[in-house]
Amino acid sequence: MIGAIILGILAGYLGRAIMPGRQEMGFFMTTILGVVGALLGFLFFTEVLDIGDSDAFDLGGLPGAVIGVIIVLFIYDRASR
Repeated sequence: MIGAIILGILAGYLGRAIMPGRQEMGFFMTTILGVVGALLGFLFFTEVLDIGDSDAFDLGGLPGAVIGVIIVLFIYDRASR
């Protein structure tokens, strides 16, 4: 669980750095969106595309987690307007 939170924090900040524009959110919102996006990316890559390790939620899934975060940030940005 702690590893998923750490991955969510890393993916959240990387996704915010990659995503164009300014996102007005703090640490906790970045962490929450990061964990949700990491979970989305993890499930998409392991279940749909069958890429990666489906037994462990680890740092090896960081690229998929960042892609998931970018998708979640895009949806959040459009919904919060």
